[in-house]
Amino acid sequence: MNTKNDTDFTQLSMKIKSWAKSLGFQQVGITDCNTDDADDRLHEWLEQKFHGEMDYMSCNREKRKHPEKLVPNTVRIISVRMDYLPENHNSKMILQNTNKAYISRYALGRDYHKVIRKRLQQLAEKINEAVVNWDHQYRAFADSAPVFERHLAKKAGIGWVGKNTMILNNHAGSWFFLGELFTNLPLPIDQPVTAHCGSCTACIDVCPTKAIIAPYKIDARKCISYLTIEHKGSIDPALRPLMGNRIYGCDDCQLFCPWNKFATPTKEPAFQPRHNLKDADLVDLFSWDEKTFDKKMEGSPIRRAGYISWLRNIAVALGNAETSHEIITALTARKNHENEIVREHVEWALEQH
Repeated sequence: MNTKNDTDFTQLSMKIKSWAKSLGFQQVGITDCNTDDADDRLHEWLEQKFHGEMDYMSCNREKRKHPEKLVPNTVRIISVRMDYLPENHNSKMILQNTNKAYISRYALGRDYHKVIRKRLQQLAEKINEAVVNWDHQYRAFADSAPVFERHLAKKAGIGWVGKNTMILNNHAGSWFFLGELFTNLPLPIDQPVTAHCGSCTACIDVCPTKAIIAPYKIDARKCISYLTIEHKGSIDPALRPLMGNRIYGCDDCQLFCPWNKFATPTKEPAFQPRHNLKDADLVDLFSWDEKTFDKKMEGSPIRRAGYISWLRNIAVALGNAETSHEIITALTARKNHENEIVREHVEWALEQH
């Protein structure tokens, strides 16, 4: 076993990448703690109020800017990606069928936060076995702390930041989750890749609410993902017709990105669709009571939105659907719901018919 002074970190880095792939990650990159000008861009975004109600984005700025303050002694960040797109997802067909519910493809299976953090913990344990003479200090994250996740993934060579602000990879598109393992091991650093968006504006052109206000800049207050997940109040009536049948999240800027022709369907069992959410009828989902919602959404990222937002979002989608007796009946049954937000959106939906 190597001593602390003669550990071959180049060889260890290669082993880490091999172990990570054996644990279900499709790609691994390593970078340092320098976040460059990411905080300056965040500050500008916050100043323009584009974050809406996401106040947590303005918290812990120093820890976000300096990873070594979030996890003391951190010198390297191991960035990973894991594909999540299910096979035969029929996304564009679902969007065209106004009776169906469109749920962002990342949310069809189990909660990725837990899946990725668990795998990263397993990766850390393998590293521990290889560096027994080091006081290995680490911490795993998956969209679960103030981390410049996409910026670090870019620096680590996972991909480049696209005009929709997502990480794009020229071999895998963008249908993947990111995760990070902060470590105090001085591993060799990987190099970023070049950007390949060129003059393409597909993501900007297709955004239903025009939330991508310029290349690399999103006004979250208009984004359907924000409106259906983060936002808890009344949805702007002007935006409701633009939401279509999207009841949790939105994938349009990925669905129409040319690079996603290279996306590979996931083989990860945890991310396979559950409870027929890939092809569910709006009326069926709207009939769930809170107990049913809590039971079916156990272990799902959808629980984050909560039952009231679930009903609110489906009401909007039903208002955008083609008129039918079934839809009118479903909405009428919720017309006197005890929650004011639900009642407001149900009333709006009935007015559309």
